[in-house]
Amino acid sequence: MPATPSLPRSSADPAPVPLGPTRPTPTATAPTPVEPAREWPFPIRTALLGLAGMLLIAVGGMGAGATLIHDPLLANGAFNWIRYGHGQLLATWLLYMGLALAIWAWIRLGRHARAGRVNHAYMIRVIVLWIAPLMLAPPLFSKDVYSYLAQGDLALHGLDPYGVGPSALPSALSDNVSIVWQNTPSPYGPLFVLLAKGIVAITGDGLVSLISGVLLMRLVLAVGFALLWWALPRLCAKLGGDSSVALWLVGANPLLVVHLIGGAHNDMLMIGLMAVGVVFVLDRKHVAGVVLLALAFSVKATAAFAMPFVVWIWMAHIPYGTRSYRFVKAAGPAIGIFGGVFVLCTLLAGVDLGWIPALSGSSIVINWLSLPSGLGQAVYTVLNWFVGFGDMQPFVTVTRTLGSLLLVYILVKQWWLARDGGNDAIRRAAICMAAFALLSPVTLPWYFSWALVLAAGFAWGTASLTLAACGSVWLLLITYPSGGTALYDWGYLFIILGVSVLAAVSLLKPDPLNLSLRTIKDVPEKALGHHS
Repeated sequence: MPATPSLPRSSADPAPVPLGPTRPTPTATAPTPVEPAREWPFPIRTALLGLAGMLLIAVGGMGAGATLIHDPLLANGAFNWIRYGHGQLLATWLLYMGLALAIWAWIRLGRHARAGRVNHAYMIRVIVLWIAPLMLAPPLFSKDVYSYLAQGDLALHGLDPYGVGPSALPSALSDNVSIVWQNTPSPYGPLFVLLAKGIVAITGDGLVSLISGVLLMRLVLAVGFALLWWALPRLCAKLGGDSSVALWLVGANPLLVVHLIGGAHNDMLMIGLMAVGVVFVLDRKHVAGVVLLALAFSVKATAAFAMPFVVWIWMAHIPYGTRSYRFVKAAGPAIGIFGGVFVLCTLLAGVDLGWIPALSGSSIVINWLSLPSGLGQAVYTVLNWFVGFGDMQPFVTVTRTLGSLLLVYILVKQWWLARDGGNDAIRRAAICMAAFALLSPVTLPWYFSWALVLAAGFAWGTASLTLAACGSVWLLLITYPSGGTALYDWGYLFIILGVSVLAAVSLLKPDPLNLSLRTIKDVPEKALGHHS
């Protein structure tokens, strides 16, 4: 059948009306151009500001830090004046100027991180730049590294570091140990004793060897820092945080950089191993994660707080069976692996379990940073105004006992509330580590880094970050560069509280005191959960 020809029509004729329902013809629209992500330049001025601060800290530490009693490099050299009189005063001023610059740079870097101007690769480069001068500096804010080496020397010479203190083996190492710890056995795990023993075996126990021992110890502890850099972005991916903010909050934090690298504390190695272990467990690599947690525990006992919560996470990853069955299936292997690695470290170190009772040796230190100890001191002081008491120790003993009972209650409750596993278990593990730092018989400033590492992977609100910045600066400054505590210098504490608040406010407002001659505008923080 031939097709019916259509009638021609002019442009004025209306278009034919279609019969029946039809689909509307989509209107062609031009695609919206995707704006490329802006590439921010490396924060070179902030990085150099922090580097200048760290260099001043390192130079000032030569005279004002926890220096050797007889320093072979300075004793007869051209710079021996820096350790005495006006020279030491100048070194102290240089060190505190360096701290001011380091804090200023850290806050500036925090504003960059919150505004999304630095990625975690940039952040790691800045951190490496900042810690480099401290790797060569004298010990800062603590003499603990001399104790580590002296304990390694004891083990090297066949003495039990869990049975005797450094004074049992007179040497240049033991001479530089703080008088408080001269007769105190080592409270550190067998892996750390083995590492300290190996370092002393390489460097020796003489004066010059002691300096090389400090440097080598820092290199070992820097491994923990590298593990932390690897773990934090992965923790953020699991827990919902921002890797740049986490690296700023922990990796670049002067509290950790100055105390754990400058002070050469073994906490650095412990938290690095712990962080990677938690990442592995969250990633369902349970055996590897528990092995790393056992190694962290074999450095310092605090890592044990993470272990019960890791069992809940492992249990949540088992897809079948009753809760009791899944708990046994997770807890059995976890305990076996943890115990096996610990026993292996103990056998390799050639020691026994004497370090566990030695953990109580630090209780000879009393300061109010530990809430129970501070409460005991306060009660004794008030009662002593009215009734004379000769000894404060009974009051401190009672309040410490009450604090320990409260701590046990918090630990058990948080562990039980975390029984569903998942990210909540990590949050509650961080709460327990913070509670331990506050309620243990002895608290030192860097103890708060334990909880900070686990909590850094979560999304932080503005108020929380501001409080963390304030607390970090305050904790950094409450110890004198030589290692003594400033907790009873009330005028000094008032000053550093003002400095800490100013630093925290500066995280939100670039020039809170309006000292700049030009208007400073900051880029608003990116919307990644940082708003309170």
